[in-house]
Amino acid sequence: MTLSELNTLSEEQATETLRQCCASSHWVECMVAARPFANIESLLIAANAVWSHCQKSDYLEAFDAHPKIGDINSLKKKYQNTQAMAGHEQSGVDEANAGTLQALAENNGKYERRFGYIFIVCATGKSASEMLTLLEERLHNEPADELSIAAAEQHKITSIRLCKMLKNTSLPKEGAIL
Repeated sequence: MTLSELNTLSEEQATETLRQCCASSHWVECMVAARPFANIESLLIAANAVWSHCQKSDYLEAFDAHPKIGDINSLKKKYQNTQAMAGHEQSGVDEANAGTLQALAENNGKYERRFGYIFIVCATGKSASEMLTLLEERLHNEPADELSIAAAEQHKITSIRLCKMLKNTSLPKEGAIL
């Protein structure tokens, strides 16, 4: 899809397309209303602005659309409509050993019991052991701090998906507007 095509989609089509990048209804509605975008930078600026005004319920709605890290069967089954976007995000888990996968599963459970939602991390480019280390570290965060971290990770994921969605668009560089 090109940016021009995104700009000219019907409201219903744009809603469905943007929902594949982030499942927060509020974020999607605002992004659909913000069209047309002049360029990818303006799209990312709008995505950032909208996300920065989201509330906890919006974050939780977006988090709920993710499979648990390492739960590839869940990724394939529950999230078929976002599989093209999300399918490679957890590719670092594909080569993990059984012990790492077991530790991810156990710590995911601890995380969910502690914070009330699944562990959210921008998994792109991370190995399973890196994600496990992050998960173990973040288990010690205060709930309000962790929600902010998880929301920032969700926004990274969304930005990457927006760029993947658009043809001939490179991913945002480290430190870019996210």
